[in-house]
Amino acid sequence: MKLSDVAGLLPASPIRKLVPYAHAAKKNGIHIYHLNIGDPDIETPEVMLDVILHWKKKTISYADSHGQHELLKSLVGYYQRLGHEHLTIHNLQVTAGGSEGLLWTMLTVANSGDEILVFEPYYANYNSFSVLARVNLVPVLTHIENGFHLPKPEDIEKKITKKTKGILICNPGNPTGTVYTKKELDLLVRLAKKHHLYLLSDEVYREFTYDGTKAISMLEYTHQYPEGIIMIDSLSKRYSICGARLGVLVSYNKEFMDAVLKFAQSRLSAGFIDQLMAAKLSDVPRDYFRNVNNEYRERRDVLYEHLHKIPGVYCRKPEGAFYLIVKLPVKNAENFAKWLLTDFHDRKETVMIAPAQGFYKSQGLGVDEVRIAYVINKKSLIRSAELLKKALKAYKD
Repeated sequence: MKLSDVAGLLPASPIRKLVPYAHAAKKNGIHIYHLNIGDPDIETPEVMLDVILHWKKKTISYADSHGQHELLKSLVGYYQRLGHEHLTIHNLQVTAGGSEGLLWTMLTVANSGDEILVFEPYYANYNSFSVLARVNLVPVLTHIENGFHLPKPEDIEKKITKKTKGILICNPGNPTGTVYTKKELDLLVRLAKKHHLYLLSDEVYREFTYDGTKAISMLEYTHQYPEGIIMIDSLSKRYSICGARLGVLVSYNKEFMDAVLKFAQSRLSAGFIDQLMAAKLSDVPRDYFRNVNNEYRERRDVLYEHLHKIPGVYCRKPEGAFYLIVKLPVKNAENFAKWLLTDFHDRKETVMIAPAQGFYKSQGLGVDEVRIAYVINKKSLIRSAELLKKALKAYKD
């Protein structure tokens, strides 16, 4: 019996596709340093964990489809502290992670066969969402040599067709760590307004920027283009609650917000306890992000320093998030990543990395690149770089 076209087209995640090899390595007693997935080891704020630890009720009910009032109220406070003083709960829709919000957004702004521009390399699961929404992602290439910043305006504009419905960005970037400048965002807003396109802004890593760099939210442009800007957000990385699966869509476009509420109602609700836990974000100490940000910056610096000591390795220092793209002296990074799990170890230790080819749509790009997530402690990052150095010396293409 034949499966659906969607089932056949849905790509395997480059972040998780090597997991079976990792399981086999662990069964053989190999310790793996996981650099492949953005699952932070930073501690979740205690005020959030306390909600779970002190749960007394005998049942767990559905939450409100729009979002539990306690969480919506806390989110309004969070965004207003960022300077978006006119935002209300009517501009918010709670989602089961940023992933659900991205899928709903594609389904809402585009029809089957329509196009959305995206800057490659980009978060690999955008491919999955586009297949489910029957939307075509049109890649606009960026380059490692300039830190994956935007290309010339004419290189972007020539990709826009009558089928184009939106431009999707991730800022700060996954997998690149790029933080777009105001000049770059100004350009995107001008293009979107000129061609009547939606601007879809994935801002999951907003709090994590370094060296004085600041991530400017697309919400700052809502006074210029209120009908066109849609922001996709998540609480997962910000508060180290990836397993809680909570995100939020933000827009001043009432028609859009009314539409996504129908999606929310059709799946009933996001998790009730998850939302009550996340609602405590308003009680998280103000120095939490300062401490977390400092820790990620130190991890970035340590990893970057040690990677640059490895012959043939090239990368740019990321400006935000907790990822970087690394070019390796190998012909095929996916084969190398598998080999690390199947054939290599040093004192019963190895590393797991994400092949970067899956973060590109254009054929033949990213073949010799990997994405590394610096979400483990500094000592482990130093050891991971040492293992990569030894592995690259021993590896034969």
